[in-house]
Amino acid sequence: MKIYLLGALLSAFVMNTAASAQSIPAKDRMVVLITIDGFPAWLWKDPAMPIPNLRRLAAEGSLGEAMTVSNPSVTWINHTTLVTGVSPAKHGVLYNGLLVRQGPNLPPMIEQWADRGRMVFVPTVYDRAFEKGLITAEVDWVAIKGAPTIHWSFAEKPNPEGVVERELRTSQKLWDPSLAKIDETHSRNIAWKDLQWTQAAVHIIREHRPNLLLLHLLSTDASNHSYGPGSTASYVAYGYADQLIGRLIDGIKDAGILDKTTLLIATDHGFKKVSKITYPNVALRKAGLLETVGARVPKCDAWVQAQGGMAFAFVTDPTRKAALLPRLRETLLSLEGVEQVLDGSEAPALGMPTPDQNNGMGDLILFAKKGYAFQSPAQGDHEVADSTGYLGTHGYPAADPELDGILITSGYGIRKGARLPRVSNLDVAPTLSRLLQIDSPGNEGRVLEEFLEPAR
Repeated sequence: MKIYLLGALLSAFVMNTAASAQSIPAKDRMVVLITIDGFPAWLWKDPAMPIPNLRRLAAEGSLGEAMTVSNPSVTWINHTTLVTGVSPAKHGVLYNGLLVRQGPNLPPMIEQWADRGRMVFVPTVYDRAFEKGLITAEVDWVAIKGAPTIHWSFAEKPNPEGVVERELRTSQKLWDPSLAKIDETHSRNIAWKDLQWTQAAVHIIREHRPNLLLLHLLSTDASNHSYGPGSTASYVAYGYADQLIGRLIDGIKDAGILDKTTLLIATDHGFKKVSKITYPNVALRKAGLLETVGARVPKCDAWVQAQGGMAFAFVTDPTRKAALLPRLRETLLSLEGVEQVLDGSEAPALGMPTPDQNNGMGDLILFAKKGYAFQSPAQGDHEVADSTGYLGTHGYPAADPELDGILITSGYGIRKGARLPRVSNLDVAPTLSRLLQIDSPGNEGRVLEEFLEPAR
């Protein structure tokens, strides 16, 4: 692959964008929000990170050195916060998918590919941009399936009959049909998929000139889960993401709109290292609260849905909650690796809804101790085991500094050299809205005025 160090290109990018964000109408510009999945501030601070493009963008633009994320500190939740400007208590997303209750005495399940309308309960930046007549696009974004306010889409699980997919297949400029059919993309390795998603984003920029483009890169998350954050594989994954961002900027230059483009590079969560796995549902099985037959769970009075460093525990029959909840709490509190068990009614203090407000919220909230993570299987003899092949995760309390992310802004309308020691991911949507010259009522965050060139 061509090396994209960008050098003079990025310098020109910034020098040509000193004008105010109000000088050129939003319909004649492009704002790109890129998320690098699982990019903690503590790794950004390592000068040995092989990310020259990101370093240059930060040096020539503005930087939030630590970005507070939302609880649960998981991918879909925080991507939704980034584009809504509100916490999960309001936007409603609590999992990487939609939790579906299967009825009393059965475990809930996660429906990953549920339509956006069933999960996201508030307007997004792309909704408001669409309403104002701006062109919207997404590549591998999440909690967005079926959104009627996206003009151009290349999803994590591509649609072979989608417009962008057909264009790529026909043009063969960016898509190599000898590698895989578009409908086989989802089964390919994550590094290959990140490349194809980047190529799809370049295609959309060249052919459709969106005013707002959302792009999600995922290899970093996979490497950190498998090998641990800060491992050699982790560093290689960040270097690869950096080069893909270079490729994207090169595509923007080729489209002739570099001087009219603003880039925001964010993340969804940080990462912590893991050495032990705790299996709460094994403990529930041993306590007689659920049954297994092979890999199936045909009956359960209670279930724990794990999300890495945190988990939600449910009494499956609401009519028995008062009777079973004390026993469930006692069983979970006795488990090795459990740092804290909170009642679901305490969720608002963490920015999450109560069980009465959202059907997906747990009756209990579990947080893991440092070095431990939760997983959901109920089979096996051991409640705790050494972790192999899963050496990093997230989901721990968002207040944990290792869960902090970063925020880089660069390009058109961005002030050079501004630095803030801390921002919030709640601030991204209102800042995007200001750049797009659209209204953004109801945000819990604020416009990052310090990062923007003053209006003229």
